[in-house]
Amino acid sequence: MTQQTRTPSAGETAIDTDALTTAQKAALTSGAGDFVTESVGGVPALSLSDGPHGLRLPKDQGDGGQLDLHSAAPTTCFPPAVALGSSWDRDLARRVATAIAAEARAHAVHVVLGPGINIKRSPLCGRNFEYFSEDPLLTAELGGAMVRGLQEAGVGAALKHYAANNQETDRMRVSADVDERPLREIYLRAFERIVRRDRPWSVMAAYNALNGVPLSENRRLLTDILRTEWGFDGVVMSDWGAVRDRVAALRAGLDLQMPGTGGRTDREVVAAVDSGGLAVEHLDASVSRLALLAHRATADGATEPPGPVPYDAHHLLAREAAERCVVLLRNESSLLPLDPSAGTVAVIGEPARTPRYQGAGSSQVTPTRLDTPLECLREFAQGVRVEFAEGYRLTDDEDPAVREELAADAERLAARGDTVLLFLGLPAREESEGFDRDHIDLPAAQLALLDRVLAVNPRVAVVLSNGGVVRTSPWHERVPALVEGWLLGQGGGSALARVLYGHANPSGRLAETIPLRLEDSPSHLSFPGEEGHVRYGEGVFVGYRGHDRRGDEVAFPFGHGLSYTSFTHSGLSAVVRDEGPDRRIEVRVTVTNTGGRPGREVVQIYSRAPEDSTVTRPVRELRGFATVDLEAGESRDVLVELDRADLAHYSEREGGWFVEGGTYRIEAGASSRDIRCTVDLRVEGDPSRVRLTGRNTLGEWLTHPVGGPLLLDAFARGRGARSGSDAGAGALADPVMRRFLAGMPLEVIAEFPQSPVPLSQVPALCEQVAAAQG
Repeated sequence: MTQQTRTPSAGETAIDTDALTTAQKAALTSGAGDFVTESVGGVPALSLSDGPHGLRLPKDQGDGGQLDLHSAAPTTCFPPAVALGSSWDRDLARRVATAIAAEARAHAVHVVLGPGINIKRSPLCGRNFEYFSEDPLLTAELGGAMVRGLQEAGVGAALKHYAANNQETDRMRVSADVDERPLREIYLRAFERIVRRDRPWSVMAAYNALNGVPLSENRRLLTDILRTEWGFDGVVMSDWGAVRDRVAALRAGLDLQMPGTGGRTDREVVAAVDSGGLAVEHLDASVSRLALLAHRATADGATEPPGPVPYDAHHLLAREAAERCVVLLRNESSLLPLDPSAGTVAVIGEPARTPRYQGAGSSQVTPTRLDTPLECLREFAQGVRVEFAEGYRLTDDEDPAVREELAADAERLAARGDTVLLFLGLPAREESEGFDRDHIDLPAAQLALLDRVLAVNPRVAVVLSNGGVVRTSPWHERVPALVEGWLLGQGGGSALARVLYGHANPSGRLAETIPLRLEDSPSHLSFPGEEGHVRYGEGVFVGYRGHDRRGDEVAFPFGHGLSYTSFTHSGLSAVVRDEGPDRRIEVRVTVTNTGGRPGREVVQIYSRAPEDSTVTRPVRELRGFATVDLEAGESRDVLVELDRADLAHYSEREGGWFVEGGTYRIEAGASSRDIRCTVDLRVEGDPSRVRLTGRNTLGEWLTHPVGGPLLLDAFARGRGARSGSDAGAGALADPVMRRFLAGMPLEVIAEFPQSPVPLSQVPALCEQVAAAQG
């Protein structure tokens, strides 16, 4: 793995905190303005910028500042995470981040506020366009690649929003109430993977509370888990305006409050130190970490004037990325790609002329240029006539007479066209940072237009433009071709045209499930909560984990995506390589392009837990993936290495991550519902850390790898030692009685006159288990 900018030694970054006054230290730990930190005591000021998919650079921070979302200087607008997630391409994500870093350097930006790696718990979240996936592994792989791309180029990443920030409703106050297992397995897992492996320079604490404690004041999350458990050595900054109690936040491990408050909270910090309410050690630790961030951001030539930004090359990269993000959901009778030299293509829908290419809110970018689908379709056409009809307006104040006129014009064009490209999607007013969606349906006027178009021409390809999932049922069954175009950034228009004409073969795969109905979403009954709390009642069964476990029918499953060619998978094998605690599982599968043109397959590797798992597990979970480019007829062996540790579940009883021993089923597939081949793999389990007591149940004793054999041996030796003990020991052979007794604590069973192990022997048994465990 490529290492980011080296970690400076203590001598290089040490700051003499004793030489600073308390007021200077307090000033360092809060912003000087909306997007800049203070310069104090030799620590330079740092410039920050929104930028998950491109830099948002206000032309004048004094005029509108952070709330001015529309007067930013031009920078390259790459596909937002909702699209980039569908690429399943680590290298592409890294290259996009490297380009963003180059632009950041040119504009003297030291830290980019991203990537956002929150899990898509509900399709209603208004900010889902900023997040990669409903799956933590896919999120970690793409988010980690962006962290590496930024930091290898000398620009800091601010990993966000830590943590369980999965809705916009009441986002600055709501408490996400999450049990420990789903918190660890779903909502912290991507953060943990990236922090441990990719070493981000900063992490942004979220607005929300977790289990009643605001994230900016949550010592367990910011210090115990992030720093002590995961080894994070960077800066924890607040989301903008998230700090409620600055002193409590510093005690919890928050280093930097953003934006600045004009000195108000600095004075609170000074007063708290003077009164003994805040230990100066907490403040000094934050100052030292900020000095380290400043060193990292200005080291290795970062202060040297950069060369000119290659905006043309970045635009081509934005187009390439957009091509990789397009997902072909449906293509009956091979309606696509279009024949570029014959017939009339009827392009209908205002998004073809006025594309929506990014989401609304703090991530909004002013693009350096913008490709529109309609212009690019005409540019790529050869003998084709490309005609256009608006079809509907993107505003919601359309006059009924105008609406009918637009729909009638579109219907007439559809009737005379050989093929219809119908552009549908969500208007910007329906999804944005700051609020959640009320439904997942397309606007009624668009669905009515779809019916009219299909009535006069069955050769319809629908092209979607949306930042969050939209319901496609039941109408998608009547449409021969369906393309999910997401929000594709400034190069999306040419990317769509190239895919529709076949210049690029679609290779995007869904990073989230498209349900038949909103009501099928596993989080539906508890989203977005009430009275300041949202209960994550679905536990670990988020997204496809929930749909697959319940056996729901879905419109399109997680991982789904078609190509203009076809692929087969064969020869699956899996082997555990013993290399100490970092044991790997090598999975190999042969992929063959069985179609007539070059294409890219995304090989998805899932695992199924042993059937006798002691906890309820998803049917399958993504464990690894790889992309492979194949010429027509070509075969290639693909190696996907899995972390054995990824097979673990988080066990409160075991006190952490725990790999159960047993037979795991390893699956290779094209989606979570399209498994092509499987192989069973025997995996040695972790030694149990549970210290058994008399209060543990008989069932827990019998399934414990150490306690089980000891107890059975004690039962066998106890036969005949007490009157009637044969009957007691024999009860274990009766399956009904064994189940009856399984839920009883051992010390309760030991009190029975028939028990072969008396209560007096239980402490000795517990000591034997502890001694064997070491």
